[in-house]
Amino acid sequence: MRIAMIAPLMESVPPPLYGGTERVVSVLSETLVRRGHEVTLFASGDSVTNAKLIPCCHHALRLDPEVHDPHAFTTAQLGEVYRQAASFDIIHNHNDYYAFPAARMARTPTVTTTHGRLDLPEYRRVYQTFREQPLVSISHAQRVPVPNANWVSTVYNAIEIKNYHYRSEPGDYLLFLGRISPEKRPDRAIEIAREVGMRLIIAAKVDTVDRDYYEHAIKKQIASSSLIEFVGEVNEQEKDALLGGAYAYLFPIDWPEPFGLTMVEAMATGTPVIATAVGSVAEIVVDGVTGVLCRGFSDMVDAVEQVGSLDRRACRDHAERHFSPDVMAAGYESVYRRLVDRIVVLSSDVISASAGQIMNDSAGQGMD
Repeated sequence: MRIAMIAPLMESVPPPLYGGTERVVSVLSETLVRRGHEVTLFASGDSVTNAKLIPCCHHALRLDPEVHDPHAFTTAQLGEVYRQAASFDIIHNHNDYYAFPAARMARTPTVTTTHGRLDLPEYRRVYQTFREQPLVSISHAQRVPVPNANWVSTVYNAIEIKNYHYRSEPGDYLLFLGRISPEKRPDRAIEIAREVGMRLIIAAKVDTVDRDYYEHAIKKQIASSSLIEFVGEVNEQEKDALLGGAYAYLFPIDWPEPFGLTMVEAMATGTPVIATAVGSVAEIVVDGVTGVLCRGFSDMVDAVEQVGSLDRRACRDHAERHFSPDVMAAGYESVYRRLVDRIVVLSSDVISASAGQIMNDSAGQGMD
């Protein structure tokens, strides 16, 4: 199948440091190529892929100081994708709702994977306006704010399992990984570590939008305790080492997380997850098997002792069984076939209807 893959341009594919969506796009693209598909990836020019790469900017946009309006690059990217639309059997959009207007006008079907939160009023409005657009959710929980959208499937994200190494023995520290922001609750992770008297490593990026939060709410807490170590953003190899060496992974979020890829990465190394049971968390972590689902701070403190008895092998097995590249790719292949077959059927119906009209017209002319 000829597949156009539209990636966000904020990070390269795959990203060298932080970047969940772009990492998923990379895993999916490489797996589809390996499974025999012809994939064209529309992404930043510094992306690395076995698919055909169409560069839509020279470098990933997030860390480029010369970029003032990333939406301009996205607009140009989508213009190029849909200029070539007839060359593809299907277009797979990972760029949120930006592709909807062009997708509505194109004959080639577009399917959009919704990677972000959908509970804001503005989002509900746009999904209502373009309610015919086929959507794939990355968890069942993600759909809740827009239940009447055109959901065609749920396909869980995957990680490159081989890049994460299983460790049978737990380490002696807790880990917080990903992004410093209010909804991710690094402050709560710090409080948990202090309460149980265990070392906490924070490996996370600080976006410009979250800089004030970091400076005023987190930085002083880190400096005030010898238990807390901040190491900043890490690459995939460093992430593997930190996750595998941890006693437990803390995921103390305070928002409807659509997926939470770092939980899968932690389980792939054998490290159990202590997480707030909101959003998609209960779909990813098996309570009492691969981690502990918590309702609040006191539950998370108690969970630190509980996870010590969990089987780290069960964590790895769960990640391999449900979040591997081939499982994700098979889910999307099913979606692609259904949408392409639907277009074929609709086209056949149009042709049949047109042929019938021509025959009726001809018969009427003969009677004259």
